[in-house]
Amino acid sequence: MSKINPKAEATLEKDENEIANRQTAGLSQRQIVIKRFVGHKAAMASLFTLIGIIVTVFTATGIRVGGESFGFTIPGWWPYSITDIDPEGAIASMCNGGVTGCPTLDLAPAFMDGDGVKFGNHPFGTDIIGTDYFALVVRGAQQSLMVMVIVSFLGILIGTVVGAIAGFFGGIVDAVLMRLTDMFLVTPVIVIGAVIGFRFGNLGVIPLALMLGFFAWMGLARFVRTEFLTLREREFVDAARVAGASNRRIIFKHILPNAMGIIIVVGTLLMSGAILIETSLSYLGFGVRPPDVSLGLLISEYQGTFSISPWLFWWPGALIVSIALCVNFIGDGLRDAFDPRQRKHISIKDRKRAKEMKRLNS
Repeated sequence: MSKINPKAEATLEKDENEIANRQTAGLSQRQIVIKRFVGHKAAMASLFTLIGIIVTVFTATGIRVGGESFGFTIPGWWPYSITDIDPEGAIASMCNGGVTGCPTLDLAPAFMDGDGVKFGNHPFGTDIIGTDYFALVVRGAQQSLMVMVIVSFLGILIGTVVGAIAGFFGGIVDAVLMRLTDMFLVTPVIVIGAVIGFRFGNLGVIPLALMLGFFAWMGLARFVRTEFLTLREREFVDAARVAGASNRRIIFKHILPNAMGIIIVVGTLLMSGAILIETSLSYLGFGVRPPDVSLGLLISEYQGTFSISPWLFWWPGALIVSIALCVNFIGDGLRDAFDPRQRKHISIKDRKRAKEMKRLNS
């Protein structure tokens, strides 16, 4: 078996990177970031999937703007709401075992199950009293997505500010902010969430999300602090100081853009973690309260019917997993696009072209 020549392998890798870097030659930093992100197939597929989920859940049953005494409702395209009960439809979609409310959605062709592809009146089925389950899942997804956005926004904002100040200035400022962060970190997240949910869960999803957001920044703050401690000693920061740049300009124009990779990665993990913590709190009874619904609350309410009506778990569970995976893949693509220290992925096409170039030049 012949050994690979290290020198030849290094030359081949150099040729591969030269070919790959030609695609970004002459582009600005913003154009390079966009091009790298668009070229990340998993991130783009996840982005379109997440956009499809968001558009579907927020247009299906309508959107309420304003409060009870004022405001208006934008009607949706789905004919049922979470308050409509259709016992006849539940009986009409009875399963072979005599269980009512089975999903009417069928994607199998006729030669497989005899029914053929059909949508039906209740594609996700109904619950035990005849409420359309698609309407319930859509409403639950709306609540969970709002919690995800609010919690992640507050967590990223507070965590980035605290970590940046602590890492850049150091000294007593760093010591005070990090001891404050440690004080929050030693308390289990589920305990803080349970207390917040017990106190604010009955006020609606927005107050609950706001309170959770104020306790979701600690992990990101420590990561940002570590990144700033490293970057503030780099040559480009010293050059900016010599040129007379203010601390504000150094932080926002020089250090923060180079720390975007870690902020995006941890921020997307925070987003997926936010929807999971809301699901856990609602499952335990400390999150969204009836008569409103969330994905976690749906799983909690129908856990006793799993053996006879498993579809009451399929749909909210599948939606939770789908949203969390999409957010993580999007974050991975953004990390690769923003972080210049990430090694460029060499495609099979570029590798073949480099080998061909090396063969012709030899």
